[in-house]
Amino acid sequence: MQVVQIDSVNIVSRSHYLPFFSRLGAYPHELVDERRDQGVPAPRRRPHPGPEDLVEYWAHEASLVPASTWPWLTFRMRAARWQAHGRRLEQRHPGLLEAVREVVADRPLTSRQVEAALPTVPRARRQHWGWNWSAAKEALEHLFSVGLVTSAGRTAQFERRYATPEAVLPAQVARRGPWRAAAPTDRECALALMRIAARAHGVGTEICLRDYFRLPPALAREALQELVRGGEVEPVQIEGWSRPAYLDPQARRPRRSHGTALLSPFDSLVWQRERTERLFGFRYRLEIYTPAPRRVHGYYVLPFLLDGELVARVDLKADRAAGALRVLATSIEPEAPRHTTERLEGELVSMAGWLGLERLVRA
Repeated sequence: MQVVQIDSVNIVSRSHYLPFFSRLGAYPHELVDERRDQGVPAPRRRPHPGPEDLVEYWAHEASLVPASTWPWLTFRMRAARWQAHGRRLEQRHPGLLEAVREVVADRPLTSRQVEAALPTVPRARRQHWGWNWSAAKEALEHLFSVGLVTSAGRTAQFERRYATPEAVLPAQVARRGPWRAAAPTDRECALALMRIAARAHGVGTEICLRDYFRLPPALAREALQELVRGGEVEPVQIEGWSRPAYLDPQARRPRRSHGTALLSPFDSLVWQRERTERLFGFRYRLEIYTPAPRRVHGYYVLPFLLDGELVARVDLKADRAAGALRVLATSIEPEAPRHTTERLEGELVSMAGWLGLERLVRA
């Protein structure tokens, strides 16, 4: 696991906590916060940021990645520099981008704190739909996209803290960022990211690997062929797959997989829907944004992994006021083993305890 997607939906838990629970069991949430939140007050602040710490950027979608991966995303930061939005923002509010950058250079701040520090900047206007951002928030997001500002973590209200890369990233990482002499080329970025994706997948098609970091097809294809030529991945054929696949030679190949896991709807195991269907015969679609009458399985549906197979799905809601994990709907796959319900129950009990909820309640 090299990328963890972030999403604001909190009906069970913030989505970036769930993939670690799926793989580790009941762990303290604070472990993720400590790796993510740089520039926060002691005692949570880590004294010396390292490459293993986590930082936000547009990797798959909004994601947490190891700090060591951040420089390899400079190809996307360079592309964002030339988007028309930034030029329009500078035309509407001359000097705003530089002013915002100077404010967050002092200490990590949320967008509301930046607005308070720049009282002459226009505030957000009410809109009947879409994002309702102030000019300062627009500037922060543009600077974040181009890599001149990064994330120092999140508040308890899920507000991003903005800071300069030099303030929160390890020095050896920050100096390889965009607009620096040591910044990697687009080719070097693609090569490194496809290498990381191959390691994360074990085996996958070109589409699987390039989707991990949402790489442009031509750039990803060239990098993949270079990895093949260098012996870092092996072209293979997989029974039942129409496309060629690529194997990480160092990937573990156990005869069987054991254990249970409830997967976030944003878990990387189910990102690439075609891959999920080919591997598990499991058709999964995110229904959060589907109107309620058209949903098939529910609002926040977690696939259930049992001994290497996706065998069920559950629609869950954490009712924190009642101290209950509510199971709104359960669907068992036709070929699921007999003990699926029992094993699923055990995983639900474990999740409820991890969330600090005293009981399970079924709809």
